[in-house]
Amino acid sequence: MQATSNLLNLLLLSLLAGLDPSKTQISPKEGWQVYSSAQDPDGRCICTVVAPEQNLCSRDAKSRQLRQLLEKELKEKMDELLPLIPVLEQYKTDAKLITQFKEEIRNLSAVLTGIQEEIGAYDYEELHQRVLSLETRLRDCMKKLTCGKLMKITGPITVKTSGTRFGAWMTDPLASEKNNRVWYMDSYTNNKIVREYKSIADFVSGAESRTYNLPFKWAGTNHVVYNGSLYFNKYQSNIIIKYSFDLGRVLAQRSLEYAGFHNVYPYTWGGFSDIDLMADEIGLWAVYATNQNAGNIVISQLNQDTLEVMKSWNTGYPKRSAGESFMICGTLYVTNSHLTGAKVYYSYSTKTSTYEYTDIPFHNQYFHISMLDYNARDRALYAWNNGHQVLFNVTLFHIIKTEDDT
Repeated sequence: MQATSNLLNLLLLSLLAGLDPSKTQISPKEGWQVYSSAQDPDGRCICTVVAPEQNLCSRDAKSRQLRQLLEKELKEKMDELLPLIPVLEQYKTDAKLITQFKEEIRNLSAVLTGIQEEIGAYDYEELHQRVLSLETRLRDCMKKLTCGKLMKITGPITVKTSGTRFGAWMTDPLASEKNNRVWYMDSYTNNKIVREYKSIADFVSGAESRTYNLPFKWAGTNHVVYNGSLYFNKYQSNIIIKYSFDLGRVLAQRSLEYAGFHNVYPYTWGGFSDIDLMADEIGLWAVYATNQNAGNIVISQLNQDTLEVMKSWNTGYPKRSAGESFMICGTLYVTNSHLTGAKVYYSYSTKTSTYEYTDIPFHNQYFHISMLDYNARDRALYAWNNGHQVLFNVTLFHIIKTEDDT
């Protein structure tokens, strides 16, 4: 303000001194522009207003430098902001998804509320009694299912690949639903070690829970676990051993009278498979051959505690022509080979003491079966197929008993 006041004073002094303002006028070439002027009655100029030209700043070097700096700074800011554009776009997309999720949650909440209201209509004890009633009815229905006749074999399902070409693996058909222990016996001779696994999953992963060192070597691969005990054929004999896993000792042993052993009457694949021990819905069985029956298969039902023969049936099927065999509901099913193309070819019913020739094929996936046993609890065939532990599903034809049946 002080500088402006001094400038005005200087202009007034010039006017009073009769100076010619035109001599003090700044030329437009110097960057100034005349905006207005005043004259006295004689036509003399007494006042002139001048100001810088509008484009003076654009020609100034400092102004251009300032503008360049501003443009550079703005460009840098824009470069920083550009990468945020995709982020904003993604945010918009995420916001849409969040909105959809909120809507789905609201819908689900409404469904759950409806279910809770429906459940709330019943008393817990009432629901529990209804479940128990359904279980009782299911058990009653299962009791009416008589033993079935084998109609079909499907599979196999490969559970694991391990061991040699020959061996046995099994579960206990009389075990509770919570007891799913697996026993594994590799090879058909010169072995006494039984490996135990708590479940099929542990068996697959190889997580052993326990091993048993039997007092005798076994012969063949046709062992069976039944009601907590292992039944096997003692090596180089026709003696059957009952070994308790829980007690870790032999509970019984008995010679199977006249039974051939040590590859006298084996299955087609050999391997000291003369005596085959098995179990089904009815009980414990031994399948073997004798000279007295001309080398044909003999079926004997055994007492599971004493191993005494309770009853025997002589069949007309040569033991050496059988690939493998298994019992289902008191009927023996015999395969015609242990190799590719094998099928269930012959069956013998101990209930009627009759036989028939059958034609039930199954897929011998790994070309060599050295063990084939039925498990009544699982309704499945356990097999050792050339170093593979496999399961076959079976289809049985059931007859439902009515109240009038005796």
